[in-house]
Amino acid sequence: MDFNDTPEEAAFRAEVRAFLDANAKLKSEAQPATRRRYISDRDELTRAKLWQAKKAEAGFARITWPKRWGGRDGSAIQQVIYNEEEARYLVPGGVFSIGLGMCIPTMMGYCDEATLQRYVPPALKGEEIWCQLFSEPAGGSDLAGLRTRAERDGEDWVINGQKIWTSGAHYSDYGILITRTDPRAKKHAGLTMFFLSMKSPGVEVRPIKQISGTSNFNEVFFTDVRIPDSQRIGKVGDGWKVSLTTLMNERLAVGDAPGPDAEDILELVRTLELEDGPAIRNAAVRERLADWYVKSQGLKYTKFRTMTALSRGQTPGPESSITKAVSASKLQEIGSFGMDLLGMAGGIMDTELAPMQAWFQEALLMAPGLRIAGGTDEILRNIIAERVLGLPGDIRVDKDVPFNEIPSGRS
Repeated sequence: MDFNDTPEEAAFRAEVRAFLDANAKLKSEAQPATRRRYISDRDELTRAKLWQAKKAEAGFARITWPKRWGGRDGSAIQQVIYNEEEARYLVPGGVFSIGLGMCIPTMMGYCDEATLQRYVPPALKGEEIWCQLFSEPAGGSDLAGLRTRAERDGEDWVINGQKIWTSGAHYSDYGILITRTDPRAKKHAGLTMFFLSMKSPGVEVRPIKQISGTSNFNEVFFTDVRIPDSQRIGKVGDGWKVSLTTLMNERLAVGDAPGPDAEDILELVRTLELEDGPAIRNAAVRERLADWYVKSQGLKYTKFRTMTALSRGQTPGPESSITKAVSASKLQEIGSFGMDLLGMAGGIMDTELAPMQAWFQEALLMAPGLRIAGGTDEILRNIIAERVLGLPGDIRVDKDVPFNEIPSGRS
């Protein structure tokens, strides 16, 4: 691993810091309540769009993209440097990560120039938001088990089915949609990908009320939704291949869980008094702090390996799965421990009354969802086991069976 920037990387980092210093505020200068980056209302959505437009104007919205789409033909390590620096500042985030990190890159690999000219610039500038319509109620983590049907009708396709856990569908303008077009083919072979307007007739979005009080995930129902064949992404039956492009981008787009992190729980225990004295002097508390510090440093240096690979022009491997697998569970542990330390005050959700504006309470309620979104803990561990450690893969008895012959609860 090389921990030092090259001269070119150092110059770019300085350029990024100058832009951020002029347009944003450091997190270290903000109160804990304002450090959160969850999108929960329309005002926050508006702020996110304004920030995205400002980034696009300065050439930082998507650094690796071609200049003709609003990028700067930059390197992957430059994008990593920008992300690393922006993480230190109080800016809106999360609204565009799926569209710009997963949806639009997938379209770039398969759509024609005219289609890209229409959809890429508005997405980059924050004018249009995209979501990813993949997961289904009957499929769980098995994407290839999807049942949403697409049937050809002349120059159109008619879509019927349901998706679930679609992040941001309630405020998205467009989405990419994986469907089953041939139920007689093997489960991975009969799939086709499309994109569509989320305002299309027959599309119904139902936000899912979460225990945290927010509704970031959604159910999406399709009833005789018509999509022109011109909005197909890739060839008919090539949906699995196209979806793998999306999922490979997802590993880099979905990274660390948001705070609180090790330094934030440390901030709490420095000011908190327990029955036996200051929390920072309690041996059990110090043991937990040390554990989370070690995990944070492990994640830091794992990401450094990725940065080193990018700096050398190499492609990062499946090790990126480690980041989310560790950080989401760490967030849940920190949230739970913070609430325990606060005692009865840990049950207060009112941000104006609770210590540290109920940051740990919100984290505990949000963390279980993060352990599912973007790949469950179990899926990520399988990826790490098979592709990083070289362990044998799971036996998949239905892999080579026509989809309509796979036993199900309906059989």
